[in-house]
Amino acid sequence: MGISRGDDMSADERWIARSEALTRLGVKAQTLYAYVSRGRIAARPDPTDPRRSLYAVSDVARLCGEGGAEADGPEVRAPVMGAAARGEADIQSSVSLIADGRLFYRGLDAVQLAATATIETAARALWDARETNPFADLKPRIDPIVGGSTQRRVLAVLGRRAIEDRALRTHDPVSLKREAASLLSEVVDSVSGPGPRLYLHQRLARGFKAAERDSHLIRRALVLGADAGLDDAVLATRAAAGGGAPLAGAVLAGATTLGGTPLTEIDDVVAYVGEARRDPTGAARRWIGLKGCAPGFAADTEFGRVDPRAPALLDAADLTADLKAVWTEGEAAGGLPPGFGLALALTARRLDLGPTGAGDLLMLGRLIGLLAHAVDQAADGSPIRARLRYVGPEPGSH
Repeated sequence: MGISRGDDMSADERWIARSEALTRLGVKAQTLYAYVSRGRIAARPDPTDPRRSLYAVSDVARLCGEGGAEADGPEVRAPVMGAAARGEADIQSSVSLIADGRLFYRGLDAVQLAATATIETAARALWDARETNPFADLKPRIDPIVGGSTQRRVLAVLGRRAIEDRALRTHDPVSLKREAASLLSEVVDSVSGPGPRLYLHQRLARGFKAAERDSHLIRRALVLGADAGLDDAVLATRAAAGGGAPLAGAVLAGATTLGGTPLTEIDDVVAYVGEARRDPTGAARRWIGLKGCAPGFAADTEFGRVDPRAPALLDAADLTADLKAVWTEGEAAGGLPPGFGLALALTARRLDLGPTGAGDLLMLGRLIGLLAHAVDQAADGSPIRARLRYVGPEPGSH
């Protein structure tokens, strides 16, 4: 979670529970946690239940645009209500659905799919290409982008292809899915380097220098992490696709957006895992006292209490004792289940993928889903309806 002002707050400072903060802000729990981590909303442990947090009502009021004594400043504009206040756009999607605590990719249970499916199989399902194989007969590029971090290579490949490729509107459905497969394969080639034309997860394992016997964990991580509904990266991808950008350009918009909160949160979880390996219980308690919960543990996600992707990956990871203790001791200390970010961080550490490994797995997995959203928007997407409401100075007021 985020910064707690603790004793710095005045004696008459009012605090509200998470449920009330979410209702007043009109956002999801992840967004509230992001506000706290960025210092926009102060938080402190609930004195009656240290596993829960309270939030400063003045900060919540300010973000809501509410006037009165609880808002910062003597006068603010009246609050915007409904979807416009939350910055939401109306988007139709056939890619994924969260229902009854489960994640479905075009009707297929993602956890069940990840147990056996290759990345190619999952991508074909997400792209609605199950009747054809867009990966058939793809050839490696003779001038792949190499050097630099994995995430830098991904963005470089997308940037180059955004310049080279045709606009989405010029493609028929078959050629568009073929281009998606070509783009994903080129990204993997950039990460893996030259070698046999194996399955994508096997090529990635080669690039990451992971043992072949452990390559199934890379496969599982990417399939499970491909998509989980609407977020800023999906919105950016679909907006660019709706505007007719090349497929790579649309996905580049989403991939660069991932560099905001998602990858920042993963970095926090990776740092916590490094600390908690030495003292899992002590580290968890310290973070709970400081910010209300330990990084990587969360309750009341879009799935309900438990994100099913986390146990699906953790149970398969065959973690060493010290890594398993980060999970189990942290859960016991805070009473919160592990999130998917923690599962990625522990798996990346188990595979010795380096400090950016969890973020690399996140970006590569999300690339599959962002391609799906771009393809879906081009093929069946309705116009994205959003409203820009001007709240700046009145004309001639300067």
